Amino acid sequence: MKSRLTYLFIFWISLQISAAQSLIYSGSNGTATFFSQALLEDIEAKNSQVYGLLNTAKNSIEIKMFIDQFQFKNKLMQQHFNENFMDSKRYPQSVFKGMIYEKIDFTKPGVYYVNATGEFDLHGTERIRTLHGKLTVTSTSITIETQFDVLLAEHNIEIPEIVFNKVAEKIRVNASLKLIPESLVTK
Repeated sequence: MKSRLTYLFIFWISLQISAAQSLIYSGSNGTATFFSQALLEDIEAKNSQVYGLLNTAKNSIEIKMFIDQFQFKNKLMQQHFNENFMDSKRYPQSVFKGMIYEKIDFTKPGVYYVNATGEFDLHGTERIRTLHGKLTVTSTSITIETQFDVLLAEHNIEIPEIVFNKVAEKIRVNASLKLIPESLVTK
């Protein structure tokens, strides 16, 4: 009987360790900003509704944001962004689905610099991208931070001639997202 209890205890411990190493982390309170530095005007916008999933067993990551959630200081600029540039009714979201190269012990708190390669879908055009970022792992969460450039032409985003000097052809994007274990989200 004693050996049976010992076996069950060891089995239970191994299940707990396995579960801790293969958690799904998620979050919906991330932020993304973009900055366009052009000849005549700088344009900035912020999106505070960025969603993400991280599967630590598979090293897979998915980040999604709705285009019409970008907020501008100038409401007319926001309207032009959604209607004329991004056609956010037709292409409502941008998604990155990828795999993190580095093997990380997600049970060990620390800061990890990683690369993730996957499909980046923007404006209905998918491109394979490698994004560089930083993961900050704590005992209760994982924070993802990244910065990358988007070339508008690569995603078939046209700049009308009338505003060509006001919109950059390359946009700088910064994103940050705090993820917590799914088991905590559902409680």
